[in-house]
Amino acid sequence: MKLIKVPKPPASAMNKDRPISSLLKTQLLHVQKAEFRLPARAQTNIYINAIKTEGEAAEYIRQVTTNLHKEHATPAVKPRRRLGKAKTGVFEIAAAAATKRHTKSNAARKKRSSKPARARRTKRKTK
Repeated sequence: MKLIKVPKPPASAMNKDRPISSLLKTQLLHVQKAEFRLPARAQTNIYINAIKTEGEAAEYIRQVTTNLHKEHATPAVKPRRRLGKAKTGVFEIAAAAATKRHTKSNAARKKRSSKPARARRTKRKTK
């Protein structure tokens, strides 16, 4: 596999006091959407429309990412196991469907008229 050398970014690439761009605003919206899926105790309660600089945005993203990792690391709540003997057997049904209705078959429906379908459609009253 060929190695691709990536140049080191210049020192001016990150300016904590620079106003945030529209791309960074969109990223903040996506991070906030992920944050809202966390439990209330793990949310930062930061109003993202108040974030104006790249430094503030970086701090918000860091906090949310840390909380996401913490919540993912904690095991999910397992359902309690029922104690005692499990019930087995036949279940009673409270309501049952009525018996099957007798309906005419397709062949019986087609026999209702002795005239072919074309003759029935084209029949018109004349004056």
